[in-house]
Amino acid sequence: MHIYTLTCELLSPRSLKETFSVFENPYNLARITPPELGFKVLTKEPVVMAKGVEIVYRIYWARLPMNWRTLITEYDPPLVFEDAQAKGPYALWKHRHTFVEGADGTTVGDRVDYALPMGPIGRMVHSLSVGKQLIRTFEYRQEKLAGLLGGEPLRQTKRPLITERDE
Repeated sequence: MHIYTLTCELLSPRSLKETFSVFENPYNLARITPPELGFKVLTKEPVVMAKGVEIVYRIYWARLPMNWRTLITEYDPPLVFEDAQAKGPYALWKHRHTFVEGADGTTVGDRVDYALPMGPIGRMVHSLSVGKQLIRTFEYRQEKLAGLLGGEPLRQTKRPLITERDE
């Protein structure tokens, strides 16, 4: 399987607890996702985050609606949580969120391991579209997070970057 890894990092001026609370709320995802993806949480409120919780979303890709179900596979507040695709458009999707408090605020790290279906066709679609869309989505997310974390500009300590490997 051809696996891609997207990594990025930003510095929140808020405390570890405050920063974590913004990220663990799945309804904030719609506020930090580019509008063209039409992202919507379909799971009824409230979602109480915990290991084993499933959350259902709808996104649009190339104007096609897709339902996406994720499972919280790790939950250790306020340090880390991980979600994995249970059903959706990817052959693999595992998103690890990490939080480290420091003197200047909280460093938020993202690592997404993902793969597309359809082998060589999936790799071509990734190079033409999906990779660029994911970079843009995470850049947009980092811009919009400032509003959720108090309005101060956030320092991007590691821009979104995609690497790849075969397993």
